[in-house]
Amino acid sequence: MGFFKNFFSKEKKETLDKGLNKTKEGVFSKLKHAIAGKSRIDDDVLDNLEEVFITSDVGVDTTLKIIDRIQERVKRDKYVGTEELNNLLCDEITQMLVDNNNADVEDFTVADDKKPYVIMVVGVNGVGKTTTIGKLAYQFKQAGNKVVLGAADTYRAAADEQLEIWGQRVDVPVIKHNMGTDPASVAFDAVSSAKAQNADVVIIDTAGRLHNNVGLMNQLTKIKNVMKKVLPDAPHEILLVLDGSTGQNAFEQAKQFTAATEVNALAITKLDGTAKGGVVIGISDQFQIPVKYIGLGEGMTDLQIFRKEEFVKSLFGQ
Repeated sequence: MGFFKNFFSKEKKETLDKGLNKTKEGVFSKLKHAIAGKSRIDDDVLDNLEEVFITSDVGVDTTLKIIDRIQERVKRDKYVGTEELNNLLCDEITQMLVDNNNADVEDFTVADDKKPYVIMVVGVNGVGKTTTIGKLAYQFKQAGNKVVLGAADTYRAAADEQLEIWGQRVDVPVIKHNMGTDPASVAFDAVSSAKAQNADVVIIDTAGRLHNNVGLMNQLTKIKNVMKKVLPDAPHEILLVLDGSTGQNAFEQAKQFTAATEVNALAITKLDGTAKGGVVIGISDQFQIPVKYIGLGEGMTDLQIFRKEEFVKSLFGQ
């Protein structure tokens, strides 16, 4: 068992390293420029570091927090050479994220007292929402869970079709209605079916919506209220999916969605195709909502649980 766990961890690490490759290349080239000609971390290096993180989509507020932590560390340690910078950044950024008190998710298991565990997935079109649902279904099923999907995006035929394809691929049932049906009725039937089947997890897709569309946002409230008629504590999780490749736009979507609905988990996708992976650090730091999942590629297993320390170590080549 120990051997399998170690092998699995190594495989996950390789996926993480590969998925963050473009971001790492961008960050490392900027860091190299930031310390060029310097033997120790001084004010000039700190100014350059600030620019590195802001231009890497970490965000201004989080960048300033990182710089403050590095300044304190340099002051405490008296002398810190630039050759120690990667280790220093890795330590301080990891600790900053840990200090936010959002514990990492360990695996894809579900507590017995929360079955069926209801996940309502929200986000705008194009962020990888339905693909994330399919990959989540696969991961939960691989962990031994019985999974049901609900196709509550009844505005686009393509959404139903895409979810049904994922259902066939993962071999899990998809509850759907005709186009134009009330999405809340689909969610109601999906949760009812999951309960009747003694399923462990039910994942509800919702219409891709803009955070400023009041009608669609009100619809989310209706979907939540209808599911509560089947399970009073549903949904257990409202998962907002964000496209990491959009950088600061992902920040803005997170701000608007978390203000408009009760988001309690985040998934950041498409990190393998962008140099803007620093946005994960900023979003993880700035929102009092845990980043639970990160998307690192097209494969079924390329949706990973976000583990702060492993992510930061990978980003800084450790």
